[in-house]
Amino acid sequence: MSMIAVFIGRLFIAVIFIVSGINKLIHVTDTHAMIGAAGLPGWLAVPTGLFELIAGVCIALGIYARLFSILLAGFVLLTILFFHRDFTDPMQAMMAMKNLAIAGGLLCLFGYGNTRWSYDALRRKRRDEITAHEAELRAARAEGRAESVDAPVVARRPWWRR
Repeated sequence: MSMIAVFIGRLFIAVIFIVSGINKLIHVTDTHAMIGAAGLPGWLAVPTGLFELIAGVCIALGIYARLFSILLAGFVLLTILFFHRDFTDPMQAMMAMKNLAIAGGLLCLFGYGNTRWSYDALRRKRRDEITAHEAELRAARAEGRAESVDAPVVARRPWWRR
């Protein structure tokens, strides 16, 4: 049951970033103005939107979920510093707390790592299968070498003396 909750939670967190990234890319001029108002270069609008979209999709599918969850947690914490730092304004304080909660969820996702129903879990399972297969091959080769050591030694003549 807990893996189902992790899967659904992963999807819920991913939706936040997918929708936000799409909105940033659709409304680039507004995003450019918002980023510029925070004292950051406005050209960051498109890379920010792409990062949120790609990271959200990767978390939803479970592709490098741990990496993207830690990157997004840092990103969300940075948005508090740049965009929601006026804690005297109740709206900004609430937005900062919301981002703090999202960062906490992303850190939990980082802690859980590669869960079921993700590309990362499939890749890990396949890697384990390959490792087991290679171990079986090494064991079979070692067994073959051991059997050949016990076999009688037959001296062969060089080809020019045959």
